[in-house]
Amino acid sequence: MYVIPTPDEASRLAALERLDGLVKPLGALGRLEEIAAWLSAAHGSVPPRPLDDVRVVVFAGDHGVSALSAYPREVTAAMVRVFLAGKSGVNVLAAQVGAKVRVADLGVDWDGSDVPPEVTAHKIRRGSGSIDVEDALEPGQAFAAFEAGRAIAEEESAADLLIPGDMGIGNTAMCAALVAATLGLPAEEVVGAGTGVDDAGLARKIDAVSAALTRTEGRVDDPFDRLTALGSACVAATAGFLVQAAVRGIPVLLDGVFSGAAALVARDIAPGAERWWLAGHRSTEPSQAFALKALGLEPILDLGLRLGEGSGAVQAVPTLRAAQAILAEMGLLADLA
Repeated sequence: MYVIPTPDEASRLAALERLDGLVKPLGALGRLEEIAAWLSAAHGSVPPRPLDDVRVVVFAGDHGVSALSAYPREVTAAMVRVFLAGKSGVNVLAAQVGAKVRVADLGVDWDGSDVPPEVTAHKIRRGSGSIDVEDALEPGQAFAAFEAGRAIAEEESAADLLIPGDMGIGNTAMCAALVAATLGLPAEEVVGAGTGVDDAGLARKIDAVSAALTRTEGRVDDPFDRLTALGSACVAATAGFLVQAAVRGIPVLLDGVFSGAAALVARDIAPGAERWWLAGHRSTEPSQAFALKALGLEPILDLGLRLGEGSGAVQAVPTLRAAQAILAEMGLLADLA
């Protein structure tokens, strides 16, 4: 159904050959060389194009399991306003690398009538069901949200690099459930402290995810059924965003646990899409590690971040730009006098 182009292998091999001929010992620039070759394959050129237009889309929504969080549900709506004011963590960090930030409300539990209409243009519903006792979405809403995410990717398709961000109190429990259901893992292996719950809160979170997995056993093999039962509008939209970026051949930097969970489902929907994604950073949430291992992705940075929003991935943008620059600007050994 989704035609995913294959990154250009000839360009990747040509990049590797050029990297070996640069004024340095073989392999001396380590992971930068790997990323440079990956970008060349994505762009179909050596050197790859500069990454001038970087865009972050923060997918926002509330989750029925938000009572398990250390923060109240109302924080989600408040944070949408902070994004719009340009004062969030990702706003500040993105500004350092010249990236644009957009917030899209797919499922925030608020009225939102006073924010710019483009924020709520793709809204699916207010909040989601509490996955330990009920499905997250109504039938058809997962596909509608997925298509909304594809539409958002189309709206941002002029970008050189896309980053999916997230905002939603309770989303780490939802992500843990999605990863566990996708990979057949028990709740206790994938659930982390999220926003910083104590030991008792962590135990409640594990119990809730375990209950969600038991409740939905045997009916989550289909990725859209999985999103309906255990996901949310915002994670379904992120999956659509990732798939459409791959359809358009736009490189993507995944952020933390949220985009990792979305990427697992997106790969099930459109196998091969993962060839267009890199992992920007390592989250402190255990479910992200399982997701990235399944996707064959190694995080570029490990800074102990757990903010979300796309904040970790934007930290990796300078690394990608450095990888592009070594191919574009370093001299060749053959040119030495």
